[in-house]
Amino acid sequence: MLKIENLHVSYGGIQALRGISLEVPDGKIVTLIGANGAGKSTTLRTITGLVKASSGSIQWNGEELLGKSIDKIVGAGIAMSPEGRRVFADMTVLENLRIGAYLRRDKAEIEKDIKWVYSLFPRLEERSWQLSGTLSGGEQQMLAVGRALMSRPQLMMLDEPSLGLAPLVVQDIFSIIREINRQGVTVLLIEQNANMALKIADYAYVLETGNITMSGTGSELLADEKVREAYLGKNG
Repeated sequence: MLKIENLHVSYGGIQALRGISLEVPDGKIVTLIGANGAGKSTTLRTITGLVKASSGSIQWNGEELLGKSIDKIVGAGIAMSPEGRRVFADMTVLENLRIGAYLRRDKAEIEKDIKWVYSLFPRLEERSWQLSGTLSGGEQQMLAVGRALMSRPQLMMLDEPSLGLAPLVVQDIFSIIREINRQGVTVLLIEQNANMALKIADYAYVLETGNITMSGTGSELLADEKVREAYLGKNG
């Protein structure tokens, strides 16, 4: 389980997180929704060690993560698919996937996991020797998720996976998120597409200007009038 308690983060004179607390239970999909600048990406970047916290605690299976190096955090079983995909454009699909396993030494298992990723994303197998920069936006997003899966994470964090994608591709991405979770990976999802995110979430939090203002099951927040008006439109 991931447990965040009273987390404060400030940078550039801005208080990005103001004492947030949340939990991500094993085997569940938890989503954070909120407007741009609410602190969603900062939360993920702090968990992975890319941003330093001012105070608070982030515990993963009872072990404190704050102060640990990024490779130790990845090695502990946490992976992130970043906002904007950020694939290595001048490298092939297969090379990008192998980079995701850079901390691993189990070559036979790495080959099995490449096949596993291809089973989730058949289009990546079809384009395995294609340069990643020439893929469509949806294919790059699939590659970013697949690359993160190559570290064999227990917790997969996804930062705006639907951003800039066509509606049909978004449906595909969310189906894959469900399937990854079904195969035993815990998911922490950050999304501006609140409707899609809440539909697949076991539990959800609303983040506004660095504060968690609401929480509940995905279906509870989906039905909440305030959430509907703020993030789903009055007609949902």
